[in-house]
Amino acid sequence: MPDSLAPNVTDVVELTRTLVRCESVTPHEAGALQLLERTLAPLGFRCERMDFSQAGTDDVANLYARIGTPRHEGGGRHFCFAGHSDVVPVGDLSSWTIGPFSAELSDGYLFGRGAADMKGAIAAFVDAAARFLARRGRDFGGSISLLITGDEEGPAVNGTVKMLKKLAERGETIDACVVGEPTSSRRFGDMMKIGRRGSMTVDLTVRGIQGHVAYPERLDNPIHRLSALIEALVREPVDKGSTHFQPTSLQFTTVDVGNRATNIAPGVVRARFNTRFNDLWTSQTLLAHLKERIERAHAALGGHGTIEYAVEVSGESFYTPPGPLSDLVAGAVRDVAGVEPELSTTGGTSDARFIRSYCPVLEFGLVGETMHKVDEKSAIEDLRMLARVYETVLDRYFAA
Repeated sequence: MPDSLAPNVTDVVELTRTLVRCESVTPHEAGALQLLERTLAPLGFRCERMDFSQAGTDDVANLYARIGTPRHEGGGRHFCFAGHSDVVPVGDLSSWTIGPFSAELSDGYLFGRGAADMKGAIAAFVDAAARFLARRGRDFGGSISLLITGDEEGPAVNGTVKMLKKLAERGETIDACVVGEPTSSRRFGDMMKIGRRGSMTVDLTVRGIQGHVAYPERLDNPIHRLSALIEALVREPVDKGSTHFQPTSLQFTTVDVGNRATNIAPGVVRARFNTRFNDLWTSQTLLAHLKERIERAHAALGGHGTIEYAVEVSGESFYTPPGPLSDLVAGAVRDVAGVEPELSTTGGTSDARFIRSYCPVLEFGLVGETMHKVDEKSAIEDLRMLARVYETVLDRYFAA
């Protein structure tokens, strides 16, 4: 944690800079959650570390901070801001023109890993809450919380999903949630996410018979079989999309043989593909459909050899219909930034896929053009507008 940490600083730009200086590459906390605890506690938030472990995964530190009385103890409505303090690796350090953890300001931008995804949004919510509480006081008729994980950019098994389960087990409910992912596309406020496609990764293992390439009658080359299976999967679209979602995509990400010999056909080949699927499917129905395509192509080749599947589903598709929450956030964006946000379901997955089982949820945050890239950055003015949007949302959600 930086020595310069000032626990009472809630200004969105300075807090973002201090957070960026915490080198919290998944799964390392690196002082980011300690910083938030020391910033939120003086505002009246009760800060609770929720750290989880699971065999085969890294230990992960998480933070749940809340102000207000829970509903099951007689409190009012509960608004939650969810996000992640972990960031992706910086990659080739020599490619950065500004140090990835220096949090420098230049030409109207704040540079650094996490500036867009999504330490800027976390700082904006703290700034918004501080200003809201300064005007309204701590007795505003409800609860505000921050649910911050250190595991969103990783396997996402020791973070949000377990935090939500723990809250539910003790009777703590959330009424509405905004996730601070960088949803804006080209300019601040032009897009929010009201749903996401599901994500499923499938590992295929195709087995044949290894042999000398000069004697093809003695071998069964699984690479040739795999090529036909790939063609069967990508030749035609999975679907044409749905009312709220773009078409399901399927992309092969690797084909591995591990064969350096020039005169041997391998006995095994492995491949992996990922599909981002819309609400026409569940992971189970989509997997059944894809297996049918594969098996049909396999049978057309004579059905020799074997095919094995290993499947990992990181999230189902979900959709939050336009309603009070999207109207609330869109209205705040419109009044603060003068922009009408598009309600979108594009992009990758986020922890909103877990939250949607507990309450209405949407995602709204900074411009995401540089997230995960070299020289990640956010416009200083965008950071300040985001804090004002979140403050406006709180004002209207807890309107007197």
